[in-house]
Amino acid sequence: MLVIDQNPKGEQYSKLIDLAFEICDEFHLVLRKDMGSLKSFDPFLKKLESSLKEMKEQSEWASTMLFNNTAKVYYYYTDENAKSILKEFANSLYDWEQPNLPEDLSFFKNGEEWLVTSSHEEESYIDTENDTEIQRILSIPELKVHMEKWD
Repeated sequence: MLVIDQNPKGEQYSKLIDLAFEICDEFHLVLRKDMGSLKSFDPFLKKLESSLKEMKEQSEWASTMLFNNTAKVYYYYTDENAKSILKEFANSLYDWEQPNLPEDLSFFKNGEEWLVTSSHEEESYIDTENDTEIQRILSIPELKVHMEKWD
């Protein structure tokens, strides 16, 4: 596992998004109902509508578990439309935080977590043991990461 030590911004963010879209087949964004009105997100959600796979009401997602509430978790295909929108609306990984944008942008490869983000906590990691993927991640200029083993 590669832990991301510093918020990827600008070119680092753009290159990380490009890589995630090459490797992964879906991503999710979360709208928490306990954080105010969700109506303001309608224009954003409309832009991503053609990439939508499904929306689920969940109390748990890649980086968070709620105890007495649910959130709307939107699952999207990693297509060119979605990639351009993620780059248009944010300039860093931790920009994905309510009330400005949906939360916790996370990517999945074959149904398994790959890039997991908790924007409020400013924590993220990439769960891979694939040497080629690790080398590609490490080749992103100035991306600050360190290896960590699961116990």
